[in-house]
Amino acid sequence: MYARILVPVAYEPGVDIGRELQIARALSAHGALVMLVHVMEKAPFYAIDYMPAGWQDELREAIRADLAKQASGLTQAGVAVLEGDPGRAILDFAQAEGADCIVLASHRSDTTLIGSTATRIARHATCAVHLIR
Repeated sequence: MYARILVPVAYEPGVDIGRELQIARALSAHGALVMLVHVMEKAPFYAIDYMPAGWQDELREAIRADLAKQASGLTQAGVAVLEGDPGRAILDFAQAEGADCIVLASHRSDTTLIGSTATRIARHATCAVHLIR
């Protein structure tokens, strides 16, 4: 059983983190902290001029509110919105927060490969990784 579980959340069409949360609950020790995390990638430089002022802050707050809503059924939960490359940001956050398990989906529809972020995390995490296909 794990005491600090990290659940990365990718906002993609049709993504439901119900499985990830179910597995995180099953792997949780009594009183465990489950942290839901989303990584915002930087907007391309050519698009910045077309974005309204404050869009990034509004998006960050909307994501934080949605993560909190999804975490509301957990006994102890935390949420974080990070910026940067998803694989690297998740690995750095997991290490900084002392996560002892990362639960994430492969986010790949074919049966032979897993996504690049999941691959990077599985290869480089210093804690346990529970990968969902």
